[in-house]
Amino acid sequence: MLLDKYKGIIPAFYACYDESGEISPERIKLLANHLYEKGVQGLYVGGSSGECIYQNLEERKATLKYVSESLKGKLTLIAHVGAPSTKESVELAKYAEELGYDALSAIPPIYFKLPESSIEKYWTEIMDSTELPFIIYNIPQTTGYNLSINLLTKLLKNDKLIGVKNSSMPVMDIERFKAAAPEEFIVFNGPDEQYVSGRLIGADSGIGGTYGVMPELFLKAEEFVVAGNFSEARKIQRDINDIIIALCSLNGSMYSTIKEIYKLRGINIGSVRGPLEPVSGEDLGKIEIIKNMIDVAKQKFGIEN
Repeated sequence: MLLDKYKGIIPAFYACYDESGEISPERIKLLANHLYEKGVQGLYVGGSSGECIYQNLEERKATLKYVSESLKGKLTLIAHVGAPSTKESVELAKYAEELGYDALSAIPPIYFKLPESSIEKYWTEIMDSTELPFIIYNIPQTTGYNLSINLLTKLLKNDKLIGVKNSSMPVMDIERFKAAAPEEFIVFNGPDEQYVSGRLIGADSGIGGTYGVMPELFLKAEEFVVAGNFSEARKIQRDINDIIIALCSLNGSMYSTIKEIYKLRGINIGSVRGPLEPVSGEDLGKIEIIKNMIDVAKQKFGIEN
């Protein structure tokens, strides 16, 4: 079944920079292979966690290229191609197809408040530009647009639309999208804080920005959900949420905190690109505490790797 290819834990891939803040091929491949070895089912490349809106077209292409060189054929690879213009989005989409990506995805157009007809045209032009399946990325808290059932119904007439990555906070949105679509339609849970509840109300899979720093915990949460062990699923979600709150509690970007944790593990993928701020000052001393929270949670649930 088509759906099976997209089930499981799919981390949103982090931007990888060298010490000068430029895209690092070596660090991209290092992170890609690290996540592959953790046993995740796929990667979502070039989205929010990839700092896409702070990178130019050539930098985004480079990230797509080096991830593909590392993992094409080993994992499900989804390329996020949303960009400021339709022209750039289509260019990225065609490039991802050339690289052998399994599917495309895109946020709606950003900055201008556009009528729904413009959003429909934007996503349709991306879908029509390649032969790859397409996944809508619904994240209203950053884009200002929340996917309507009316637009979803219209877009479902295009056979290339196979799913929605839903990052709106109401869990009910997942259920409504599932109810409005054919059985084979895929809904990905977006907010990491509600992974378990999202899965129970109908999400088929998950794509998340904190999966990469604690893939073992999300893989175990998925294991509990599939087994119907909801008591343990709730417990691990509680620990995950405690960690997410801690990740967001420091004076820099959450992604900077995540990258500092990676450095403590011996994996350097650089810092963040401005205007995102790195963790600094006294908060740097708190990084190890958060890393230890992840390690303790892994031990609690019998996770060895």
